[in-house]
Amino acid sequence: MTSLSELNDDIVRSMSIGAVFSDFGGKINSIDFHRTADLLVTASDDDSVRLYDITSAKLLKTTYHKKHGADRICFTHHQSSVICSSRHNLDSDGEILRYLSMYDNRCLRYFKGHKERVVSLCMSPVNDSFMSGSLDHSIRIWDVRVNACQGILHLRGRPTVAYDQQGLVFAVAMEGGAIKLFDSRSYDKGPFDTFLVGGDTAEVSDIKFSNDGKSMLLTTTNNNIYVLDAYAGEKKCGFNVDPSPNTTIEAMFSPDGQYVVSGSGDGNLHAWRIDTPDKVASWDSYIGVASCLKWAPRRVMFAAASSVLTFWIPNNNKTTTETGALHPEMGGQPEQITLK
Repeated sequence: MTSLSELNDDIVRSMSIGAVFSDFGGKINSIDFHRTADLLVTASDDDSVRLYDITSAKLLKTTYHKKHGADRICFTHHQSSVICSSRHNLDSDGEILRYLSMYDNRCLRYFKGHKERVVSLCMSPVNDSFMSGSLDHSIRIWDVRVNACQGILHLRGRPTVAYDQQGLVFAVAMEGGAIKLFDSRSYDKGPFDTFLVGGDTAEVSDIKFSNDGKSMLLTTTNNNIYVLDAYAGEKKCGFNVDPSPNTTIEAMFSPDGQYVVSGSGDGNLHAWRIDTPDKVASWDSYIGVASCLKWAPRRVMFAAASSVLTFWIPNNNKTTTETGALHPEMGGQPEQITLK
């Protein structure tokens, strides 16, 4: 595959679909790449959790969770273990978060405490802590090794959380466009800084830090996208994409922090340079409005999903491959198809 050090405008423009997985029985709710292994996991409305090898574009394992469903998902540090939030039976047993082993399809631990759906979930990059934000207006901090909640923050509005890439700081989005930064080791002392996205009071639906920790990416529920200086809170640039009624879009940094890519209500994907900030590319997603979008941490590759999962790679031949028929850079000979 192309090296991340080679990423430039031409390579970004050449990105196209290398593999398609269209056998989901409903909307894909969330996706996540493992930080060090070439793996991706999905959680979808058909109650399935699916594990993929991204270098060969192969489905490795599918597990079904009919009792609880599968909503938000993230990898732990182990390659076959994930944290997954529930869609069903939220009131009856309180088992809203589960620590799952994909290897032997076991639930290793339940985490009880949230009263409503979890809408934000992230794993610390440096230890066994993870955070969850719920529509019950709380953020809870957990450790995968114990059942009990390690800390709780109460706030107004829809909570969104993210760790920086060093695990030293986490960001919390609150009502009215306020972003609060906490020291992960002493969050009980309150935030050490607060930013305001001037003029936009829409709820923040997603936060991401760039790999170098210098920038934050905010996506709002009205489809505004902002890049902020992570130290000073100043807005570096902003983008707006078409409305997407009933679908929350996701945006992402490229691993080198040079580009932002986002879904849009028009069914396209858009890419911008941060330093200019110019639009570099627009692509037809071929899957409608992409509600999930993640860039592989160590690859020039990203995944986009709606009710269909697609892998995108640099491809000058513009060959699209269906499940099991692989682009040459993904380890096989392609079978040409046309996506409708």
